[in-house]
Amino acid sequence: MSVAVADTSDIDKSLADDFDQWAMTKAFADDPYPTYRALLKHAPIKRSDDGSCFVSRYADLVTIYRDTKRFSSDKKVEFKPKYGDSPLYTHHTTSLVFNDPPLHTRVRSIIVGALTPKAIARMEPDLIRLVDDLIDAMAEKGTVDLIEDFASAIPIEVIGNLLQVPHEDRGPLREWSLSILGALEPVLTPEQEKRGNDAVVEFQDYLEGLIADRRKTPGDPATDVLTRLMQGDGKAHLTPVELVQNCIFLLNAGHETTTNLIGNGLYLLHEWPGERQRLVDEPDLIAPAVEEFLRFESSNQLGNRITTQEVEVCGETLPAGTQITLCIGAANRDPAQFPDADRMDITRTPNKHLAFAWGPHLCAGHALARLEGRTAIGRFLKRFPDFALDGAPVRGGRVRFRGFAELPATVG
Repeated sequence: MSVAVADTSDIDKSLADDFDQWAMTKAFADDPYPTYRALLKHAPIKRSDDGSCFVSRYADLVTIYRDTKRFSSDKKVEFKPKYGDSPLYTHHTTSLVFNDPPLHTRVRSIIVGALTPKAIARMEPDLIRLVDDLIDAMAEKGTVDLIEDFASAIPIEVIGNLLQVPHEDRGPLREWSLSILGALEPVLTPEQEKRGNDAVVEFQDYLEGLIADRRKTPGDPATDVLTRLMQGDGKAHLTPVELVQNCIFLLNAGHETTTNLIGNGLYLLHEWPGERQRLVDEPDLIAPAVEEFLRFESSNQLGNRITTQEVEVCGETLPAGTQITLCIGAANRDPAQFPDADRMDITRTPNKHLAFAWGPHLCAGHALARLEGRTAIGRFLKRFPDFALDGAPVRGGRVRFRGFAELPATVG
C-alpha cells in the first residue's frame, strides 16, 4: 500500500488557515496528517490569538530541542492557570520531562543510571517470556484486542518489574496512567481534569506505602529501580516529593508511548501489506522497522517549550514568555528531512526521527522502549504472519498521544 499525495494547494491552504491548536476536532485527532502537510507548507509557525504558536518543521524543532536556555521546559508558568494548586500541577511541574537543569540534570542522571545497556540487557529474557506468554494466550483465543491483550500489557509489566510493584497491585496502573496523561491534552474537560487529579492522589498514596516498605527492606539497586531512586547515585538524591512524582512519571512515560508504539506498529503492518511481507521474509529488519513505526506514527505527537528571552523561530520574532507547541508528528513527516515522507518504508535510512525528542531531553527510556517494540512486534509477526483486523479500530481520541484504545483482530 502507498499513499499518493495529490497537489491540493488550495485545500491545504484552508486547512492551515483554519487550524486552531486550542480547538482541535475529533476529525483532526483521527487523522492529523492532511493538516500537518498544510502547516508544513503554508504555516510552519502558526500563531494563535493568545500569542502562543505551533511549530511543525523538523529543523526548527531540532534547534529548539538543543537550546534549553532560550527554550525552557519548565511548565510552572504554563500549567498554573491550567491546573491551579492541584495534584496534577504538583506532579507535572516536579517530573523529569517538564523541568530544566539543574533539577532535570539531577533527576535524569539517577534514572539513566538505572537504565544502562547492561541493565536493559538483563531485562530481555523476562521480556521474551512475557511476550511469548501473551502470544500463547492470544493463540488460544483466536479473536483478540491487540491493545488490551498485548500492547498495553507489556509496558505495565516491564515498568512494574523495574519498580518491583507486586503483581497483585498492578491492576490500577494503566488507568492511572491514562487519566494523568489524558489531562495533558491542550484543552481539558472538567471530567478529564477530575480523573487526572484523582489518579495522581491514588497513585501517590500507593507509592508512599510502597516506598515505606522498601525503606524497611531495600532491594538490589542494580535491578530495583525504586531502591536506586531512593538511594540516589552517590552524587545526587531526590527529595520525597521528587521521588514519588518521578516514579509516577516513569510509569506514565513507559506505559503510554510503548503501548502506542506496539499498537501503531501492528496497525501499520496490516495497512501496508507489502512492508509486512518484507518483514516476514526478513525478520532481521525489525530494528529499522521499529524506527519507521516511530517516525510514521509517532506515539507522542506534541511537546511544549516557553521562550526565556526574545528569539527568532522560522523567521518570526517571538517575545520572552511565548508558549510554543512542538509538533513532533508533523516534523517526522517533513519532506525536507524525509523524502517521500508519507510512505512507510521499513528500510528507511537515514531515519533521525524525533519520536523520543532530541538533545538534553532525549527520552531516558528510549533504549528500553525500542527493545520492547522489537521484541513484541517481531515475535508477534513470527507467530502470526497472517493476522488480520477484525472490526473497526478505535482511536484513543487524543491529539498529544497517538494510539488506539481498541484494535480488534484475528490471529488464527
